Amino acid sequence: MTYPLPLGPLVTSVKTNKSKASLQQLPPTGNRASSVEKYIKLSLKALQLDYVDLYLIHNPVGNKEAEAKPDKLSTMELDMDTDLISLWKLTLMRWSYRWMQVEHVLLVSLNFNADQVKRIVQAARIIPANNQVELHLYFQRKELAAFCKALDVTMCAYAPLGSPAFPEFYSNVMKGDAKKLPNVNPLQDPVVLKIAKNHNKTPAQILLRQIVQRGIVVIPKSSNPGRQRENFQVLDFELTEEEMYEMSLLDRGKKFSLNFNATAAKNGKHPEYPYHVPY
Repeated sequence: MTYPLPLGPLVTSVKTNKSKASLQQLPPTGNRASSVEKYIKLSLKALQLDYVDLYLIHNPVGNKEAEAKPDKLSTMELDMDTDLISLWKLTLMRWSYRWMQVEHVLLVSLNFNADQVKRIVQAARIIPANNQVELHLYFQRKELAAFCKALDVTMCAYAPLGSPAFPEFYSNVMKGDAKKLPNVNPLQDPVVLKIAKNHNKTPAQILLRQIVQRGIVVIPKSSNPGRQRENFQVLDFELTEEEMYEMSLLDRGKKFSLNFNATAAKNGKHPEYPYHVPY
């Protein structure tokens, strides 16, 4: 990820140590072997850090070099020559381990399907430490979770609440037509509301607990301090087997929150577009 503001003073003002991970990501405009070093250096400079713990490939779909502004995503040109194996095996590993000279770097994939993870595992000496994907009540990714577990690749759920605020962001910031997005909100699901009442918890806590109880990491996003604290309070209770089963039946098996074709209609034509396969 590149940063429009110098975040280094903010980062260095907080007492940290190597037990706190530095997570950085490669944007789709950097999905080529020749661009990785450039983007890592930009991140390190902005954060005033000299190490990387977690490095994330943001999207298997590559774009040609351009400024990635939210309202310009639909016009960004695809790089049809994206080579995930080269990006992972020949560049990220070599750069991370030799150039940085750090003890370890965990490489993370984002939005990769099972076939893409499998190709990397078969070709690379170092497999992904984690696969971060959209995952929530209505898109539970059961097959992908089982596949990654068998390969010892952990899963991380972004948009674990279904990203209910995304339509507003899509309309106001990205200047898109929010009417094209599905009108769904797991926070308002009757089953979730019933279970929340049974446990004296919020619907958000029930949604997060279900994912955590499946052994999957969650990264809910909130700028509200109260909600941030609330999101951590999911480890002091358990859902029953019956409740977990009820919630498992609500899986619709389809993306809802961050639709790649809605944000960039051409993405579906890219050879590495991850949603042409079941999982």
